[in-house]
Amino acid sequence: MTAINTVADYTLEGDVGVITLNSPPVNALSAGVRDGLALGVAQALADPAARAIVIVCEGRTFIAGADITEFGGASKGASLHDVQNAMENATKPVVAAIHGTALGGGLEVALTCHYRVAVPSARCGLPEVALGLLPGAGGTQRLPRIVGAEKALEMMTSGAHVPAPQCLAMGLVDELVEEGKLREGAIAFARKIVAEGRPLKRVQDLNEKMEAARSHPEIFANFRKANARKFRGFMAPEWNIRCIEAAVNLPFEEGLAVERKLFMELMTGPQSAAQRYSFFAERQANKIPDVPDDTALIPVNSVGIIGAGTMGGGIAMNFANAGIPVTLIEVKQDALDRGLSVIRKNYERTASRGGITAADVEKRMGLISGSLDMNALAPVDMVIEAVFERMDIKKDIFTRLDAICKPGAILATNTSALNIDEIASVTRRPEAVIGLHFFSPANVMKLLEVVRADHTSKPVIATSMKLAKKIGKIAALVGVCPGFVGNRILGQRQREAQKLMFEGAMPWDIDRVLYDFGFPMGPFAMSDLAGLDIGWVKENSKGETIRDVLCELDRRGQKTGAGYYDYDENRVAYPSPVTEQIIKDFVAKSGVNPRTITDEEILERCLYPMVNEGAKILEEGKAIRASDIDVIWQNGYGWPVYRGGPMFWGDQVGLAKILAKMKEFQAQMGDVYKPAALLETMVAEGKSFTR
Repeated sequence: MTAINTVADYTLEGDVGVITLNSPPVNALSAGVRDGLALGVAQALADPAARAIVIVCEGRTFIAGADITEFGGASKGASLHDVQNAMENATKPVVAAIHGTALGGGLEVALTCHYRVAVPSARCGLPEVALGLLPGAGGTQRLPRIVGAEKALEMMTSGAHVPAPQCLAMGLVDELVEEGKLREGAIAFARKIVAEGRPLKRVQDLNEKMEAARSHPEIFANFRKANARKFRGFMAPEWNIRCIEAAVNLPFEEGLAVERKLFMELMTGPQSAAQRYSFFAERQANKIPDVPDDTALIPVNSVGIIGAGTMGGGIAMNFANAGIPVTLIEVKQDALDRGLSVIRKNYERTASRGGITAADVEKRMGLISGSLDMNALAPVDMVIEAVFERMDIKKDIFTRLDAICKPGAILATNTSALNIDEIASVTRRPEAVIGLHFFSPANVMKLLEVVRADHTSKPVIATSMKLAKKIGKIAALVGVCPGFVGNRILGQRQREAQKLMFEGAMPWDIDRVLYDFGFPMGPFAMSDLAGLDIGWVKENSKGETIRDVLCELDRRGQKTGAGYYDYDENRVAYPSPVTEQIIKDFVAKSGVNPRTITDEEILERCLYPMVNEGAKILEEGKAIRASDIDVIWQNGYGWPVYRGGPMFWGDQVGLAKILAKMKEFQAQMGDVYKPAALLETMVAEGKSFTR
């Protein structure tokens, strides 16, 4: 064995030269790895005893992709382009031996090898689209040539990690070798291709699948149409599609030029900056400054959930999906039966779409049991209360849990706004109490707001953050305040939407502006979807609000075919003349003269106060970092990922501009718009929240 550099070595095994890379944790394409490849290939080509070359990696994975920490820095070491050219133009066959993942730049390196072998558990993909990018090292030109334009479109616009057996079927991998014996299998394959005299197969020269695509140009229009909703607002999917079109219609080198041009447009643009920021923000959210990484964790091998309604049932599914047994508690048998039935239907719907098997349905249902007796929670490791948002009910439940649950059990509440310190005060173990605010539907939404109360212990916090990851959630730790972080900021937007409606903007105007900004829907469409009658009591309604009047007319949202909007039989929304007249009547009674409100004002009024509230939250220490606020808003409220979150977006707009506008709002409409002291400080010192 000869050391090439600190991360690579070269070994001659019989007549095969083996280049081994070992750059923990994931063999990213750092300068050292690129140099190791370049020098290793040169050494193998110069070795007269080597008739073939195998590239293999130590650790848990093949080259997992670009070293994202080098993005934007000065280039050093061998260029990836030069390394790929050396491999693709090598005079001896080069074989990539893949285990773990070959992603992004890792797969692009493998595509410049003449052959690829993999163990069955390996996965390959080009996930750059998730960072607002496209593969910039020839991947957009080589992948379609080997798997065809249609599969390349699917892979590159989804960023999917494709299992090795599928890679074999589509021709991306030439052979599967035995699990755990990758090195030996790759060397045996290399000897086989030498013995059989197979050609040095350069992917860039393959043309058969490009000719097939050229004869069906409608592939691209059909793909765009089928995915229009999913790709809305994002640049990267469209830029990826254009590169594949170039692969089909242009010679290889000209296609590479298109790839380089479009890559740089994305790399230097605002969307990729936002998406790369978001990538790191999610990882940063797991780091709690005063909770060390080695904090002792509390084993959670069983969970109790109080409330089998929509929220409780959804929470239960998360734990069953992760293999953790759940005991669901309800007060009446029919409510419990209904809750279990909904869970089963949800699983069966997923199975009917191919997401899980029928056996998975039964296995997961087998992990969920129900009871009407709260004493059934005595042995569980964690209890999550998910009942009606009333403090008296929650305090009663926690008083009983304190008497029932074993010492050391975590007592969690799913409240979305109530004071958790007050809930914890009725127990003799406030250190065990924490907020776990799931978002609805809880079995779908990724966000989990983990709410730290005054006395919550560090092991309880560390366990909750770790458990969130285990059940597939993205967690952010926040402090106790009305609405916590997410709903507290949402309140600012909701208030402004309502006020704008009384000043002359119609609900569909406000919704359209926020939809065009990138939200899945605006506040009024969201209200219609949820149901306008949530929290509305018919007997107490006196027509005092627009919502009251709509509900009194049985316009309760999508479920009744009308709310703020009118809906057709397919639930397609249309502006409602009924709603418009109701609003005009309310405005006339209020004595306000309606005015024309521009789209720009709607956006500023709805979003600037959100940034300002985020600054107040940071000021009060209710969020650890501005990036945590952004993680919450992206994953819980549909803030478009290509805009980075409210705090990142605020920095992009310019904090001085937002401050000036908030002062203007304050002068016109009162102190509810008073700028946060932190916002004033940031502007005075020329600082930003996220850079």
